[in-house]
Amino acid sequence: MKTTGFLSEMDRYLFGHGTHYEIYKKLGSHPGRLNGKSGVFFAVWAPNAKSVSLVGNFNNWDITSDVMTRADDSGIFEIFCQSAKPGEIYKYAIKTPDNRIIYKADPYANSSELKPGTASIITDCSKFHWSDKRWLNKRSKQNYTQAPISIYELHPGSWKKHRDEHGSWYFTYREIAADLVSYVQDMGYTHVELIGIPEHLSDVNYGKMVTGYFAPNSRYGSPEDFAYLVNTLHNNNIGVILNWTPAYFALDSHGLISFDGDHVYEYADTLKRDVPEYSARAFDLGRNQVSNFLISNAMFWVEQFHIDGLHADSLSSMLYLDYGMKNKKHAVNNKGGIENLDAVEFFRHLNSMMQKRNPGVLMIADEATCWPGLTDPVEQNGLGFTFRWNIKWMNQFLDYLKYDPYFRQFNHESMTSEATAKNMTPSILPLPHSAVTTLKGSLYQQISGKDANKISTLKVAYAYFIGHPGKKLIFMGQDFGQNSSWEKDKQIDWFLQYTSRHRNLQSFTRDLLSVYRTFDCLSDDRLPLKSFQWINTSDNKRSIYSFVRTSEKAGNNLLFILNFTPVSYPDYAVGAPVNGKYKLIMDETRGLITKPEKSDTYTVVSEICDNLPYRLNYPLPAFGVAIFKY
Repeated sequence: MKTTGFLSEMDRYLFGHGTHYEIYKKLGSHPGRLNGKSGVFFAVWAPNAKSVSLVGNFNNWDITSDVMTRADDSGIFEIFCQSAKPGEIYKYAIKTPDNRIIYKADPYANSSELKPGTASIITDCSKFHWSDKRWLNKRSKQNYTQAPISIYELHPGSWKKHRDEHGSWYFTYREIAADLVSYVQDMGYTHVELIGIPEHLSDVNYGKMVTGYFAPNSRYGSPEDFAYLVNTLHNNNIGVILNWTPAYFALDSHGLISFDGDHVYEYADTLKRDVPEYSARAFDLGRNQVSNFLISNAMFWVEQFHIDGLHADSLSSMLYLDYGMKNKKHAVNNKGGIENLDAVEFFRHLNSMMQKRNPGVLMIADEATCWPGLTDPVEQNGLGFTFRWNIKWMNQFLDYLKYDPYFRQFNHESMTSEATAKNMTPSILPLPHSAVTTLKGSLYQQISGKDANKISTLKVAYAYFIGHPGKKLIFMGQDFGQNSSWEKDKQIDWFLQYTSRHRNLQSFTRDLLSVYRTFDCLSDDRLPLKSFQWINTSDNKRSIYSFVRTSEKAGNNLLFILNFTPVSYPDYAVGAPVNGKYKLIMDETRGLITKPEKSDTYTVVSEICDNLPYRLNYPLPAFGVAIFKY
């Protein structure tokens, strides 16, 4: 039987060599015309299958009606079906090497049934009209090492929910767009990061157990609805980052696992196949077609849905062959080491091609072990990521806040080590969803002390967060002090905004984000880092931190003094780097000082303090925050 011609010989060649970056336009389902007749082209890679049939409502799920044609030795089966129409559901009925018939969803489908259904939906994604060209042009020219990046991470299904006497249900992508734009603009975030977007059947791990890598989550609407959300955010100058999981895939039987009855997407080697921590399967990145699947998937989200950045999750499980094994037998590479050389080559390939095709797109690595060269250019033997999540900073920061204020003095150095490290890399400081799950509690809950002190501590902590080198990410609800852990089935506690204490924290966070955007010294993260300098790293007895952020523009520098205890110091002395007047622009009670008083300007004394030539004296309150401009 002849092939349709939709999938060319060149398509098959590039796919076999792992370099077809738009293979999603050929594999999957695509409405079109053949010999003057309308229908849908279908193609699926199932190299070990004896045969593959297309089944759906359009042929009464009859496996003998639409038997697909194998395209030479590529392992791809294809068919043009006139009876299939956009909006209809379908699967592939695959005859395995041992003569079983298994039913699989389309790995390249752009839409899926709502759970508990698992079929794919024929979708035409070409009809959406984008109007964000200005944003995309700006993105391609942006120097992100010097730009303010403050990311609002959210899970659409639990950000807000419809509610009535019958229960609650999800907002769609379209319904959430206006409210999300309003909130993000009001608070002053530059980007949103969406979690749980690629299609998944189970809600375990908040959508990270992906079954449909090329399909936006159908719980919140159609692919066109998702495009509408991204387009709306862009037209309001808000970037969109996607949580992306190339490390593993779900075990759901309709998905990628044992796709044609044999090992296709996963490693055949049992020592490499499983990801114990997540009860999932690892992708066989040494296989060209599998590597191509993930690289083209990254291109798909960026080029088809205009995503501005991909946060690649759980990379440690990809980069280390002994990850999660805990003294169990594990694989080694051909040099006898524990590094997964397939993963190293995969990321170099992905990141180099992403920047060539889509300059300005952020590639963000969530890797917990400080893998060397993670953000170094590929040309310098690095992996080529734009930023890494600074997991070490996050863990030290959160651990510090859990201590009673008295005991913080014994853990003082944990808050200074990252900013003084010689091996600093371009990074994002994350306060993410994984830090506030049910077993951990919200940031508010994790802080030691009484309720009033929790809010005060969060103010000081967020000031430290804004002043510390690195881009910023904070999970929904934490900016107003959500006082319960995040639960994916409930919307966050918006009612807390109407209580004075939490409203005050939200206003304070808003002011900090304003300062972050206004002063370029806070977003200048070029390495070697010259814009940050500690003033005093050893005031552990009082748990006070002081540092400066310096700008190339005169008079645009900032001095931070942060007190992490409930003890006040009426005449606190801190070293000052230059002579002159220091203007207080933000404190813990007023937030951003829009109407400064004469008493808010301080003149330094010519006297050595903290090994600096000048001294500034300031009445530092309990849990005091003082940000000076000089």
